[in-house]
Amino acid sequence: MSYQAYVFDAYGTLFDVHSVKDTIHGHYPEKGPSISEEWRQRQVHYFMIRQLIQGYQPFDTVTKWALVDALAMNDVKYNDETVQKLMDQYQHLQPYSEVSHLAEKNPDKQLTIFSNGTRSMLQPLLENNQLTNTFSLISADDTKVYKPHPEAYQFAQSKLNQQKEEILFFSSNPWDIAGATHYGFHTAWVNRNGAKWPELGLKPNHILTDLQEIPNK
Repeated sequence: MSYQAYVFDAYGTLFDVHSVKDTIHGHYPEKGPSISEEWRQRQVHYFMIRQLIQGYQPFDTVTKWALVDALAMNDVKYNDETVQKLMDQYQHLQPYSEVSHLAEKNPDKQLTIFSNGTRSMLQPLLENNQLTNTFSLISADDTKVYKPHPEAYQFAQSKLNQQKEEILFFSSNPWDIAGATHYGFHTAWVNRNGAKWPELGLKPNHILTDLQEIPNK
């Protein structure tokens, strides 16, 4: 059976979350990389906590909390205006270079983003990068359950209307690949940094360096 749907995580997989560091640098010279790294780590940590305590909060809220704490941890001064300007950059993240060619290289595949991000974050991001015609969109916010919980992938499958083995799920995040693999999707880890796959007792079906060469069957 061949893959009918290619499903992509957004943040870190299609879009470079650390492309915000240049804007951060404009506010806090020399601290762009450190604030960006802290922001991302806390963003993931915080939504995981909210999922574990079954206290769902939207991804934009969690992302703002993570940003405020990242700024505080880097000992910089900030106000509501600065926080909002940096939050706005999540609608202008840079896609990786091969993303714009995915549709033309895979004309027979259903291309979908499945993200923990809210539609209010993702739709402008697609519009600002001229990608609205490339991807359909599924948000975990629609079901109020974050990946990597199995119910999140089950929700995505119901929207895709495909069998598990017909779906190839791509993510740069090991926690996401582990969740999708455990649920039963075929998975492709986009390992842009040449990292070692963590010992999670689960492995992706494919390991890619980027999205230029996509496996098919």
